Amino acid sequence: MDNITIIIGVAVLIVLLILYFYFYKKDTKSIGSQPLPAAAAAAPANSAGNTHSLQLAAYERLVILAERIAIPNLLSRTGQPGLDKTQMQQLLTQTIRQEFEHNLSQQIYVSSEAWDAIRSLKDQNIHLINQVASVLPPEATGLDLSKKVLDFVLNQPQGPMHNLVQDLISGEAKKLLH
Repeated sequence: MDNITIIIGVAVLIVLLILYFYFYKKDTKSIGSQPLPAAAAAAPANSAGNTHSLQLAAYERLVILAERIAIPNLLSRTGQPGLDKTQMQQLLTQTIRQEFEHNLSQQIYVSSEAWDAIRSLKDQNIHLINQVASVLPPEATGLDLSKKVLDFVLNQPQGPMHNLVQDLISGEAKKLLH
């Protein structure tokens, strides 16, 4: 299922890029055959501003993504009484993957370091949930899993990873503002 989702995500991204370049070429050809109006002479400045705005919006979305897949927030949002350990494990990992896939296109606008940090946060959270679930007894509840995962995250000496990721992303966004 995970490979299928990745393949679909990549396929959608490729289709969007093809459409973008198709319409970009079409617009370029139609502009090239007509005299440029005065407003078009200012287009490079506006394009740079638009790109800048898209980058800032992408960094903003990644901060929100990091917040949404942060273990404490994830647990408070997805906690459902009555789930067993396996059901809770599946719910948590599926939610993280869905949040990540929903924001996959943001990687186009941000640095590779920022995107790698988000991907690492996703991978670390999924790995943590799976590791904790694997050491709990089979009869453990979803609440047991949630408590153990949360305890682990809150007892990290360097602090929760999502805070480090958000700091990195915020720092890069601030660089764009200057």
